[in-house]
Amino acid sequence: MAGRRPISLQEDEYALAFKDISPQAPIHYLLIPKDREGMTQLSKATEENKALLGHLMYVAGKIGRETPELAKGYRILINDGEFGGQTVYHLHIHIIGGKQLGWGPF
Repeated sequence: MAGRRPISLQEDEYALAFKDISPQAPIHYLLIPKDREGMTQLSKATEENKALLGHLMYVAGKIGRETPELAKGYRILINDGEFGGQTVYHLHIHIIGGKQLGWGPF
């Protein structure tokens, strides 16, 4: 998929959201910053990243509000590091829902 851009469901000048290619629930979106500004993972964020991190959380909430299948609730998940299950080292937020979620990642 190198060089191909996923079809976005939400995009602005700072963030891009799209469907996960390996969904773990009926609704599984990824939200990424367009410029990761060195944030390969959440634990690498600095004070300079606060505005971008806040924007990402706002956009995640907006997607939740605007997606009818998420009306009863959804989960926001950020994997950080090897033991946190991170496999892609570009900060990304999972937005997961569309079914009753139990405790655990999904």
